[in-house]
Amino acid sequence: MTSLTTFYISRFIGCDIYDSRENILGKVLDVYIQIPVAPQDTDESPKPIIIGLLAKVKGKKSNVIPMGLQVVKFGTKYKVQCDYLNMAPGGFLENSILLKESILDKQIVDISGHKLVRVNDVRLVALSSGVYVMAVDVGMEGLLRRIGIDKPIRFLLSLLRLKLQTRFILWDDVESIDLTTLSIQLSTSRSKLNKLHPSDLADIIEDLGKISKARLFSVLDEEKAADVLEELEEKDQVHIIESLPVEKAADVLELMPANEAADLMDNLEDQKAEQLLHEMELSASEEVRDLLEYPDSKVGSLMTTDILTFNENQTIQDILDFIKTEKPDMEALYAIFIIDENNRLIGTLTLRDILISKPDSTLEAIMNTDIQRVNDYDKLDSLAELVSKYNLLAVPVINDDDELEGMVVVDDIIDDLLDKRRTT
Repeated sequence: MTSLTTFYISRFIGCDIYDSRENILGKVLDVYIQIPVAPQDTDESPKPIIIGLLAKVKGKKSNVIPMGLQVVKFGTKYKVQCDYLNMAPGGFLENSILLKESILDKQIVDISGHKLVRVNDVRLVALSSGVYVMAVDVGMEGLLRRIGIDKPIRFLLSLLRLKLQTRFILWDDVESIDLTTLSIQLSTSRSKLNKLHPSDLADIIEDLGKISKARLFSVLDEEKAADVLEELEEKDQVHIIESLPVEKAADVLELMPANEAADLMDNLEDQKAEQLLHEMELSASEEVRDLLEYPDSKVGSLMTTDILTFNENQTIQDILDFIKTEKPDMEALYAIFIIDENNRLIGTLTLRDILISKPDSTLEAIMNTDIQRVNDYDKLDSLAELVSKYNLLAVPVINDDDELEGMVVVDDIIDDLLDKRRTT
């Protein structure tokens, strides 16, 4: 018999448990693992450690703690040995999860690969300090190992000079999304999902079932949730907002650009939209209400009110200081608007203008006064030609009194034309 350093959960489950005198103490049904909380000052992900077993002892399911646990290879099979089994005291397994039940055959997020994968097996390592989960097997070999035909398949493939697909994902790059069986609470701020790009997360969420969509979304911090919500398809946006508590949904919507929040609410039932608007902060709510008043075919329905405005007497240094302090979204920097005391648009600046100008230059001296603009009640189809002709990243939107209302960015124009949702 050889003591194993690494082994697979698929071959561990179902093994008889022996003591040092070769007496059978029970049979392994599942493994309790504990996931330690990572220190706040590190990105390192602590490895889950086995702290107990769900075993069949004397014909009954029991939660036990194996003392001196060892896994040995006996011929072609695994054999589990320990000095003795203790019954787990009450509360000892409270912050643990069952590995087979919670992880095996479940979908997880491959953080490094930015996609959903199915866990076919789990690899563990036995060290002097305990037995730890090291990686999940998402390859074909793991699946064949589960049904016991990996060795003959490997042999047949070797005759053809082929190899069986193996693919492991280290635990550091794994995030569980099936929270239905977890008795522990994942740390929202420490969730690895928050490290993914919003577009990648949106793609992952869209591949999930309805229940899992909402559960995965719920572990994101609010800023990340707002960014991801923008990237989702309309039907998924509606489903997630309807599944969240009103207070949580309102908090997320407040962090979205007002035009994106208005687009989303336009697809909700009137009663639900009104609940959310009532729960949102007054300034954000009023901004969204104003946008909801525009017909879908008009420019105002597509514009964002998150714009940067300055007066003509300010300088380039004023703009730079503001950007460094406030850190606006990239879209807000597509165009800088110069307005007079009556909020009328009198000039524009681009990022290039700002970068090549001297810091003490007044905006009046360098602003562009030949402005391409649209009215908030112009038809949407007027935008495409304007953007294409003048190579604009953003188009300022004014009202009938020539007051600046917002802007339409090229990203939204492209999306709208490709989707053909609202243009006529």
